[in-house]
Amino acid sequence: MEDKVILDLYFSRNEQAITETDRKYGGYCFSVANRILSSSEDSEETVSDTYWQAWNSIPPQRPNFLKLFLAKITRNLALNRLQKQSAAKRGGGEVDLVLEELAGCVPGTEQIDDQLNAKELGRTIRLFLDTLPERDQDIFLQRYFFFDDPEIIAARFGLKRTNVNLILSRTRSKLKTYLTQEGYYL
Repeated sequence: MEDKVILDLYFSRNEQAITETDRKYGGYCFSVANRILSSSEDSEETVSDTYWQAWNSIPPQRPNFLKLFLAKITRNLALNRLQKQSAAKRGGGEVDLVLEELAGCVPGTEQIDDQLNAKELGRTIRLFLDTLPERDQDIFLQRYFFFDDPEIIAARFGLKRTNVNLILSRTRSKLKTYLTQEGYYL
């Protein structure tokens, strides 16, 4: 079923919307959650929570890309669940590694005064990503949005792990320079 039809089901408050969402994107959402949580049971619960949040968000929202909308909800719910469960025990360390990698180029919470500034930072990072070649954007998002291991990214793009690590390192450096120019670092 096409996304437009699924969204129309949400807008008409037809519960078939959840069934169709699960049929089309259930596996994808599970994969997003499981990369973060490394637990089938927790991932399944997160996917269920994703559907609930989507049901409560659509309407009024009408996402342009349902798949990405669901991925963002799933990712945020999985990260919240992981935070509650102790990242060191449950996340296989991958989330901690990703956050540690980004710590050097993205200002910490002590430098972001409130949610509005955090949203502005997110917008600025999206603008930065638009300046990158498509492949570098995709590699950056696979690592820092989906928490994929560099080895998996390398296989996906037909690169060596060292090349992926180099691209990520250079991109983080460019991001820090960009954020400095935008006034996020003094």
